[in-house]
Amino acid sequence: MSEAADQERIVKRHWAEPGSGHDRFVGLLKLALPALIGVLIAYLALAPLTKGDELSFLLDKNEVDVAEERMRVMAAQYRGQDDKGRSFTIGADSAIQATSAEPIVDINGMAARMLLENGPANLTASTARYNIEEETVAVTGPIRFTAADGYQLDTRDVIVDLNERTLSGDQGVQGQMPLGSFTADKMQADLSSRTVTLTGRARLHIVQGAAR
Repeated sequence: MSEAADQERIVKRHWAEPGSGHDRFVGLLKLALPALIGVLIAYLALAPLTKGDELSFLLDKNEVDVAEERMRVMAAQYRGQDDKGRSFTIGADSAIQATSAEPIVDINGMAARMLLENGPANLTASTARYNIEEETVAVTGPIRFTAADGYQLDTRDVIVDLNERTLSGDQGVQGQMPLGSFTADKMQADLSSRTVTLTGRARLHIVQGAAR
């Protein structure tokens, strides 16, 4: 073994001897590291309880993306009761509420079910607007009413009052019922009693024997 190697071995031996600088450094770490870990754990435990400075910022409304509607629901369903405690259900393929300030829900693919004195009845329409507060449905386009006893009424562009169980239109109506077809400026239908009142240029085409 060379003299340089012997010298290096002697240096390493002194470096690792008890009482050397390295030995004192290792001893210091044995005390310092557990103390630092304890301080870190204490800080993490107490950090949620401390109150730091609040961070505030401003958003430019012209730069922030805003949702176009407050609520969008697929396969929605609404349940309620009328003034007599009779239940009704409104189902929809999709429902959109534009803003929280306006209690109007735009419905696509409506299928409403209600209880009448003679049993359940159904209302179906492609598009409608449901007023949550007033419990009315404004239908744009065709709507079909069918009752448990086979009675059917087809009309369009009307408002359905779910509390009163009525169907009305005042922008010109046309439709079909068991007695025949009709047109008028205004219509008021009582869904429970199956009566339809036509006013203003009322026209009724009666089909002989259709109501039997």
